[in-house]
Amino acid sequence: MALLEISAAELLAWRRLQLAEGGRAVDFDWLLDLGGGLRWSDLQQLYLDPRRSVLLERSLDQLAMIWKQHLDHHIPLQHLIGYCPWRDFELEVSAVALIPRQETELLVDFALQALVRKPFGRWADLGTGSGALAVALARALPVWRGHAVDCSIEALALAKRNLQRLAPHALWQLHQGSWWEPLRPWWGEFSLVLVNPPYIPEVVMAQLEPVVRDHEPHLALYGGADGLVATRQIIAGAMQALEPGGWLFLEHHHDQSDAVLALMRQQGLENVDYKSDLLGVRRFAIARHPEHHDSLNHGSSALGCS
Repeated sequence: MALLEISAAELLAWRRLQLAEGGRAVDFDWLLDLGGGLRWSDLQQLYLDPRRSVLLERSLDQLAMIWKQHLDHHIPLQHLIGYCPWRDFELEVSAVALIPRQETELLVDFALQALVRKPFGRWADLGTGSGALAVALARALPVWRGHAVDCSIEALALAKRNLQRLAPHALWQLHQGSWWEPLRPWWGEFSLVLVNPPYIPEVVMAQLEPVVRDHEPHLALYGGADGLVATRQIIAGAMQALEPGGWLFLEHHHDQSDAVLALMRQQGLENVDYKSDLLGVRRFAIARHPEHHDSLNHGSSALGCS
């Protein structure tokens, strides 16, 4: 890759000109990082020593063109660059799947904390999209059997590329279909299931920023009138799919915590609780299959793409 050498003073002056056209400084600096190869910490050093020079992985014209596309058409920078940093790796991303959010990293952290002293098991990522959760689980639990499910062929192809590149030696499979249904042969065997389902209520969809509303797949966003259509299907199948003592970790909208926890209790799940994001918002619901229970008498298969 050809590198462009540029002085700090020239780069900072050019940055000011680009931001004068609009947009947020935090987004532009993200572009310089992922698109230009200039880490944020290195950018800060330029203010202290404007005489130094830096190397960029793209020309200023190329970066300016990407920024203009973002401003003019509200295209996510992640789509324009093709990658998104998440946890300790960079995911390939595109318009076929939801861009993984930083708060969703906590879903993985909370799940792994619950698995103390369990060396082997079977995990699933329902609605895998880009494969973010699946990659994180495959890397953290390389000897476990893993399953990633999505009803979109295009999203599964993206997830496969990410898994092959980022977790090539882990034990994982991909399945096309809706929620639990493709996993029927392994019902009753899942030790851990993570889900970030579509949960945006109908009234909120029209209020989303254009960068989300117009460029991310509605299949991964829209959760029906109250935002809980997919969540109900997932929770309804949990008692059949989880092994005794198996965990379900689920992300939801900021105002759905009480409703989701109630659904979990209604299905007979135990250890029902919530977890908060970094802002203190109740964003995640967790529950566990009873240690000793006949799961065939509870729940129902969760069918159909939401």
